[in-house]
Amino acid sequence: MPVIRYGEPLRILVSVKGHPFDRNAFASVFEDMPGVQASFVDQPAAGRLMNPDAMDGFDALVLYDMPGIDFGAERDKPGVVAPEASVKAGLKALLTQGKGVVALHHAIAGWPGWPEYADWLGGRFLYKPTLVRGRMCPDSGYRHDVAYDAESADPAHPILQGVPASFPLRDELYLYEVFEAEVRPLLRARHAFVRDDFFSAHHAVARGRMFSNEGWDHAAGSNLIGWTKRAINSPLVYLQPGDGPETYANPDFRRIVRNAIEWVASEAALAWARGERSSSARQNETD
Repeated sequence: MPVIRYGEPLRILVSVKGHPFDRNAFASVFEDMPGVQASFVDQPAAGRLMNPDAMDGFDALVLYDMPGIDFGAERDKPGVVAPEASVKAGLKALLTQGKGVVALHHAIAGWPGWPEYADWLGGRFLYKPTLVRGRMCPDSGYRHDVAYDAESADPAHPILQGVPASFPLRDELYLYEVFEAEVRPLLRARHAFVRDDFFSAHHAVARGRMFSNEGWDHAAGSNLIGWTKRAINSPLVYLQPGDGPETYANPDFRRIVRNAIEWVASEAALAWARGERSSSARQNETD
């Protein structure tokens, strides 16, 4: 159960590394976030902290990492690196305990050889054709610097409080695998998620052909770019925006990230993830 320390900042562990990013610009998202104290830890050290004992002093986990991928592999790029057994056991125990998680942007591509990880996050970005839940899926698509409107799919959710029903972003979008039947939608992108509007991730990393979709085929995909879901007993939020400094500085993006952290660390979110009612909800029922 979470420990509520009234008046004290929320303490979060932010796991990074595995994908290039502007560290200072990204860190400013949390440095300017009232009531939140962030500790940044690079993979693979961060993975070894994702267990109940090491996370005891933290209120939530933020994933902005992409572990388990070897882009320098000599054959069949990118290579798939399996997580250590202790890392798998530790994260599963952490989610069983109920620690809240916020996953951002490229975290959806992490640990491609660990099916449970994708189940917990609610989807998967693929760097090469891969078997996903018994179905062979093509590599995912990407497109940088897309100007689009993000639209609320659940305006009443606490994560979207103070956020316009629709707001502009310029960011990278993914044509990826989303397990829509298992998530609660938060945000959708007003954009065409079709093959012609994206480039092949495998062409980029395995063949050095950036911004190419020649010979690549991908069915139309989901426009869902944000959701909540239950990850064992933990409340989990995935937000697809977050590629670079322009998005980091966007006030609506910052508000959503802050709201997401506060929500996953709340008693109400933990009760929801466990399929229970929070004490505040029970109190309201008796008033």
